[in-house]
Formats: sequence, C-alpha cells, structure tokens
Amino acid sequence: FQDQAMMKTMSGGNCNLNVPAKNSYRMVVLGASRVGKSSIVSRFLNGRFEDQYTPTIEDFHRKVYNIRGDMYQLDILDTSGNHPFPAMRRLSILTGDVFILVFSLDNRESFDEVKRLQKQILEVKSCLKNKTKESADLPMVICGNKNDHSEIYRKVRTDEGENLVSSDENCAYFEVSAKKNTNVDEMFYVLFSMAKLPHEMSPSLHRKISIQYGDTFQQKSFRMRRVKDMDAYGMISPFARRPSVNSDLKYIKSKVLREGQSREREKCTVQ
Repeated sequence: FQDQAMMKTMSGGNCNLNVPAKNSYRMVVLGASRVGKSSIVSRFLNGRFEDQYTPTIEDFHRKVYNIRGDMYQLDILDTSGNHPFPAMRRLSILTGDVFILVFSLDNRESFDEVKRLQKQILEVKSCLKNKTKESADLPMVICGNKNDHSEIYRKVRTDEGENLVSSDENCAYFEVSAKKNTNVDEMFYVLFSMAKLPHEMSPSLHRKISIQYGDTFQQKSFRMRRVKDMDAYGMISPFARRPSVNSDLKYIKSKVLREGQSREREKCTVQ
C-alpha cells in the first residue's frame, strides 16, 4: 500500500492486472472459532461448502473484477477465531474497509464475541478517523450462521442480532446458512451496497472468469461470446499473497501523516 494515486498490480501466471488504488478494497472476516467464517468465504469465492473443518490461522484471497470496463480489486482477510496475536487483529481492523462479523446461532459465546468485536472495530476505526479526518462510513454486516439447524438448538434470538445494528444505517444483520447457501448472496449484495461498491461484485451477479483470460480481462472491450449482454466479470487470483505487516503499517502511517497529525499517532499504534 502506497499513496492513493498509485496503481496496484496483481500478477498471476501470464496476466498482469492494474487496478486503481481508489478501486481497491479489503474485506475482513472476524468471529470466534468454528462459526463458519471460512465457509462463507468459500461460498463467496467458489460457491462451495466444505464439510471438513480446518482451523484457520489467517487466509488471504484476492478477487479482481472488470465491471463495465472499470477494474476493481477485493482483498479478503479470513482471520483466526483464536486471535492469538491481538496486535495482528488490530492491524487487520485498521486496514479493513468492509467487515463481516460471524457468529453461530447455536452458540451464545460466539454472539458475545461478535459484540466485543463490533465495539473494538468502532473504537479502532474511530481513532483512525479522528487522525485522518476521514468522513467515510464503516460498512459492516453481522452474520448469524447455521440457520439451517433446528430451532431447538438456537441460542440467539433474531431480535438480539437486529438490536446490534438498529442504530447504524451502515450495519446490517443477516441470518444465513453457508451449508445451504441461504441468504449468503443477499448478505454480500447489501454489504457492497452500503460500501457504495458495484452490486455486481456479489457472487451471482457477475460472470466467473478463469486465469487464462487474464491478458484480456482488463480491456474495456472484453466480452465472452456466450454472455454478450453481461458486462461484469470476476476472477480469483490463484497467486495472491497477503501484504506484509510492514506494508500495512506503512499504509496506516502514511494515512495519518498525510493529514499532518503525526504528533499524536501513538494513540493509534498497534499494541
């Protein structure tokens, strides 16, 4: 991450995609362990659900879009539910643009964790906003997963989840099932709408393109013969790597310094 005027480059195989920094965003997925964070990400990226549980340390994905000739980049940070390194979680929050907080409807403790995360995100981003004088909103979705389970297993009422978002027009609540793919696409549609991003970034509203089309992907005239009427395409980068911690720290520091607020920046440092 450098100055906002620079171009971000995504290289993979024989393709080289340049995305304007203003069209590059990071989505951060947070929540307790075993609530289905990675399953929701998998639904978003591949439309698949994996039955086998594999603990997440931290997974990074990148999806690039050509939407009506304009390039967009969405980096997805799927975080650990154990958060063994609080400073890393804080850095993830500082660098995030949109957030998904996930809990399991059959697990009261995971709901309590989402409440703590919501409070932490608002505090951390408020600190950064004060330093940079940004006026941008903070799009966030609180997601109750596993609504395919029987009601007898439910530990969190719908109205409790709705109460968490009732006072914030940039925060929405959804009850979803990553397993059954229920309300997942609708949830992403609303999240991108709140973030003022093209709604075609939602999984069902763009054509999935493989890496072999990378060389022509960014051309404004790019079209697929069988979908001539569609003008939105998405491609997963198979070689994307998470920016280094040093890069993220420089990104946050540059945002603060650009506003001439460096004297108090220790209040927003990663601890």
